[in-house]
Amino acid sequence: MDGAAPLRIGTRRSALAIAQAREVAGRLEAAGFASELVPMSTSGDRGASVSRSPQGLKGLFVAEIVRALQNGEVDLAVHSAKDLPAEDPEGVVVAAVPERASPLDVLVRRTPEPLGEGTAVGTSSLRRRGQLARARPGVRLVDVRGNVDTRLRKLRDGEVDGLVLAAAGLARLGIEVEHAEELGVAEMVPAPGQGALAVQARAGSESAGWAARIDHGPSHAAFEAERLVMDLVGGGCALPLGAYAEVADGEVWLRAVVLSPDGARRVGAQARASTPEEAGHRVASRLKRGGADAILAEVYG
Repeated sequence: MDGAAPLRIGTRRSALAIAQAREVAGRLEAAGFASELVPMSTSGDRGASVSRSPQGLKGLFVAEIVRALQNGEVDLAVHSAKDLPAEDPEGVVVAAVPERASPLDVLVRRTPEPLGEGTAVGTSSLRRRGQLARARPGVRLVDVRGNVDTRLRKLRDGEVDGLVLAAAGLARLGIEVEHAEELGVAEMVPAPGQGALAVQARAGSESAGWAARIDHGPSHAAFEAERLVMDLVGGGCALPLGAYAEVADGEVWLRAVVLSPDGARRVGAQARASTPEEAGHRVASRLKRGGADAILAEVYG
């Protein structure tokens, strides 16, 4: 790419989004491609109503960057993979999923003491609320929103006794927290795509080919399996759905869970298959047979 203009990478302006885009830029540089960040303010950053986005809250932070990509204002777009809707927009593909960081959630406590009966744990995620309610029925779940710094400040100020955060987000921001407990998949199945980055490009473009140089096959396959389950079960990135895939010995091992926000109803399924598509279809079918549709109908009315 000697002498060519640097690849323009569209990203949100938040600290985490910038850190993620810089991670991708570093991988591109190592592969021989110069790039520059193009930070953008989205309607979600400006406080737009969720009703304006067919993909819900997270869609407010993705759509405008995707439009800039479609219009040729940027060459690539970088997102948290878990923020993407289930289907690619017209003319746009996920050209690369770099090697995934930790997919796990972390329970951060304000003090070293375990969280006892009646202690408040903050999260706005339906997926996290349902799984916490089942695994730790004594805690009181509190709706806490905002970026990572905002939520950690609420923890320090005593508004809550604990928080559930993504391990990858903390790592990418360089934040080390005391009294942190990593939640294994047996207790807290991650969100589809959690810990992974999705690099979007225009379909068939040179940029898509260049971005493919930083793709990590197993991470991309896991992302595809988890995203397919999300699509087949309901299609939104705010579903009370956990899905996690691992690739080993030529097989995709996928597990997923759908549950009510109070944890009272839960359906789980898992499958091994030779392709992400096969694994996704098997697990989605088993979730539906187990009653996932009824749970989601109850949640979204």
